[in-house]
Amino acid sequence: MPALELPFFVNILILLVVARLFGEIMERFNQPAMIGEILAGVVLGPALLNFVHRTEDIKVISELGVFLLVILAGLEINLDDVLKSLKGKNIIISLSAFFLPIFSGFAVGKLFNQDVMTTVFIGLCVAITALPVSIRILMDLGKLNSPLGQKIVSVAIFDDVMALTILGILLDLKDVEKTFYSITTTTIFTLLKLAFFLIVVIISYRLIKRFTKEENFIEQQLNKVLGFLKGKESLFAILFVFILIFASITEVVGLHFIIGSFVAAMLINKDLIGEKHLNTVHNTTNSMAMGFLAPIFFAGIGLEFKFEAISNYWLLIAIVFVSFASKIAGGFIGGRAAGLKNRESIVLGIGLNARGIMELVIANIAYQAKLINSEIFSMLVIMGLLTTLTTPFLLKRVFKSIDARS
Repeated sequence: MPALELPFFVNILILLVVARLFGEIMERFNQPAMIGEILAGVVLGPALLNFVHRTEDIKVISELGVFLLVILAGLEINLDDVLKSLKGKNIIISLSAFFLPIFSGFAVGKLFNQDVMTTVFIGLCVAITALPVSIRILMDLGKLNSPLGQKIVSVAIFDDVMALTILGILLDLKDVEKTFYSITTTTIFTLLKLAFFLIVVIISYRLIKRFTKEENFIEQQLNKVLGFLKGKESLFAILFVFILIFASITEVVGLHFIIGSFVAAMLINKDLIGEKHLNTVHNTTNSMAMGFLAPIFFAGIGLEFKFEAISNYWLLIAIVFVSFASKIAGGFIGGRAAGLKNRESIVLGIGLNARGIMELVIANIAYQAKLINSEIFSMLVIMGLLTTLTTPFLLKRVFKSIDARS
């Protein structure tokens, strides 16, 4: 039976109400709302009721949802913390927790004779850690500011930055001839574009550092501008212009807008604009994203999910198994190499295992760009949900074990 052709706002109304309802149910069971929101799309979409389908209008709303989710992730990160994750023994953990999973994902793709692009995206989605999900879990457990909690966050930051950088390269390669010369020249050109963008970021970072040496200088100037402007939500508009400039730069040089948005959001911190202004922007963005756009985005993922598309169940099992085993092993090996005890290293691996938001964003971008098919997309959605569902339970148990011994 074909899906009903409902008007745009009726589709949005149904998606939002059912997504928020399912999200609320999940939160009552101490699970992320996004799981319920995806399930709402599965129920409403072709997989079950076939009542709503993903129109071009819903895709546009979903793009805005991705934009705000990436900004929220960036606002959670201070660029100084990224640099901290590259210093001393932290770099060992960061490299191990990213590259062991990504190569394990590559191995699964090769073992099951997937094409090159699909193989790379399996690896990328296995390697990523969802920073916002990790922060939420650690906050719920009261471990965010513990030494292990801080290590999990800094490694997750490294994983997200690496994954988005690789994503930029992959999106550039999607229409290139699959010859060694074409791929090599395109990759070099993409790296040059990334280098140009990196120079812009470094210059911006150093300017910010210079101005923040003078206590509250930017905040004071911002307050003067806000005092002069009469429009409401001027602060929000000014900072989003800043973010959109970076997003536009990445699009102009041929990279995906989420890379610029993510980096720009990382540059905005309390030292720059003051804690009060940062909280205001974060709360406004969070309300827009989590109250409206993110539920539509996650429900849209559910609309694209197809049970019947999955025929290779051994590949699904392999992806799920490798996602758990390689991430936990990567964190454990990195932790041991950095001098942590066995139990602490296991906590590190488990804490990095949740894929959640960022993995689903990357899988969705790859699917919309036709770099992976609906079967692989559906498998990656299942993997993201399972790792996100199980991580709070496993992390709670291992933290209890450590606390009992201390």
